[in-house]
Formats: sequence, structure tokens, C-alpha cells
Amino acid sequence: MTGRSEPPNGPPEDPAGGEDEYRSLVFDESFVRAARMQEFSAQERMGEHARAVRTLPRPVRRPRGDSRTAIALAVLIALAFAMAVYIGFRNPYPQTATRRAEPLRTTVVPLAPRGAVPGGTPERLYAAGPAAGFRTGAEGINFPAVRRTRHFSDAQITAALATVKDYLVESSLNPDVLTGQVRRPVELLLDPDQRGQFERSMSSPADDGLHSATGWLVRFDPAEVELADPRTRVQGTLAYAEEGAGVLEVVSDHTFTYALRPAAGPHKEADASLFTVRRELHFRFDREDLRLHRLELRTAEVQAGPQSCSADATERLRPLLAGERADHRGPAGTDPYATGRPTAALCGTLAGVSPPTPPVALPRAPGTRPDRPRP
Repeated sequence: MTGRSEPPNGPPEDPAGGEDEYRSLVFDESFVRAARMQEFSAQERMGEHARAVRTLPRPVRRPRGDSRTAIALAVLIALAFAMAVYIGFRNPYPQTATRRAEPLRTTVVPLAPRGAVPGGTPERLYAAGPAAGFRTGAEGINFPAVRRTRHFSDAQITAALATVKDYLVESSLNPDVLTGQVRRPVELLLDPDQRGQFERSMSSPADDGLHSATGWLVRFDPAEVELADPRTRVQGTLAYAEEGAGVLEVVSDHTFTYALRPAAGPHKEADASLFTVRRELHFRFDREDLRLHRLELRTAEVQAGPQSCSADATERLRPLLAGERADHRGPAGTDPYATGRPTAALCGTLAGVSPPTPPVALPRAPGTRPDRPRP
């Protein structure tokens, strides 16, 4: 029986075997995952000094807390967006509403004199008539006491009154507007939504309650009359009220008294006569109008005389001058059987413009006593 033989080349250097030196190492799963695998491509291995292996990056393990942070951040962004949308729908501050201006409604009533129109110098006519206490020009257009309302400040109300005064001055006192030479200063003060109606009223006036030129402004025929005194007498009032959160209403009620004379022929100082125009105008403002110094003219009620009832005053006012009388024709007829928009011809009687006439003393017979006034 033979025993265990040794290798031909002698016993190994390590009698326990070549693998005994690695027996103390344990290659568990965590060690294998953490191992770094290195490998170079063939192209890299062909280099003279290339390394035999290529280092591959180790996979990075993210902590579990990062996913929770991302979810929380997404939730916060969603909540902020929802809150912004909610505040947009529930904004406590009033928003400027888009509103279109309504068309102007006009009524122009001629006032016929009872007799001949009195004449004289402008000073004598003004002193003897109801306009004796009126102020001159823009001085007769005064502001009321201004107090803020619920939604409009003192400054906003003052701005509205100033715009109305500018409109009254341009449309009732500007000599170039009175003679029909210009109209642009009036138009510039109007809301853009009403400028188309204004232009049509100037170019194609009509007695339809919508397109009467004399509802927008005071205008005479320069071929017929001219101003005998540029210092027009004015008296009236301004009032304001709040219609809503974004609308302010201003009402002007003024009487304008003009001294006129014939435009043609030689003139005498005593050829003047008075012509009176009462204008009651209703204005409306929104915040955009206040900011841009413009207005919306809602209604215009005009009474003007002395004129004949038959005079067509839609394009221009047609004054009767000193010594003239109204014709016996009444206003244009109204047909109740006509279809379409109903129209009513209006005319009034002018009163209180003639200077007071002193009583005439009758001659008495000698020896008679003056008559006693009857009770």
C-alpha cells in the first residue's frame, strides 16, 4: 500500500493549498454590490500606456427622504396656485366695468313771443330784463359745495364738475361755436362712444330726438345774426349724485342770455335784442371718463326764444330780432296714425323778456280830481 505522493516538482510553498489565504474573507451580497467593476474597451487596451481595465461609476443610492421632499414641494406649489386662482375670483377691490355710453336724448322747445321783440342797446336790455342780476360768461357757472360720496373722492367730484363747466363754456359761450365755425372743442369732451352720434347730428340733423344739433350745443346762422355783445349773461346751478359704485351723475341747469343783432346791413347800437336759451343737461361719468377728462351727455332739454313755433331749430336756433313778431303758424303737426318712433311737436310762449313799459298818463279835464284806485 502506497502512501500519499508528493508532486513531481516538490511540495507547494503553502502546504495548506493556494486558496487557504482567502478563507478568512467572506464575499457576501453587500460586498459584491459595492465592488467596482472595471473594464476597458478594445480601443483603449490597444494604447501603449493604457490601463488594463476601465473604471465604471458606482451606482448612487439616493436616500428615501428625497422623494418625500419632492412630493411636499409639489403639494405646496399646487396649493399656492389654487390660492391665487381663488383670490382672483374673490378680489375685494372694485374692478372697472366695461360700459358703453348711451345715445343722447334731446328735446328742443322754441319759445314764441307774445308781441314784437323789444330792441335797444345791450346795456339797456340787460338792465331792464330778468338777466339784470346774471353774471358774465363763465363766472355764472359755479360749483356747489363738494363732499365726497361713498365711492368718489372730493378730487374726483371736482374733476367731474370741472369737465362739465368746460363743456358748458365750449358749447354755450365760445364765439366760434356759436357762429358755427368750429365744433371740435365740444366733440373732444365727449365719450368716444357718442362722437359718431355727434358727427351725424352736425352733418345731418333731424328732429328725431337723437340727432338735433342744438341739443349738443348753441349755434346760430352767421348769415342771419351776430353777437351784439360778446359778454353773454349766465345764471344756473350744478348738482351731483352717485348712481352706483362706478358711476357719477352731474346735472346742469343754466340760462344763457345773448345780445344779438342782424348780420347784414348797417348796424346801430340800438338794433340789439335779447335771445334766451335754457339748457338742462344730464351728464354721466365713470372712472375712465374722470381720468381722461371727458363726459357722457345723457339728456338735453332746451328751451330757446324768441322764435316762431314753426321754426326748425334742429340744425340752428333761429332768433327773432328787434321789432319782429312770431308768425301765426303753430308747430309742425303730429300724426298719431304714423308708424315708427312717435314725435310730438312742442312750442311755448316766451314771457318776461320785454322791458317794463311805464304807464301812460291820460289828460284830465280842468277841475276834476284824479281817480281813486278801486278796492
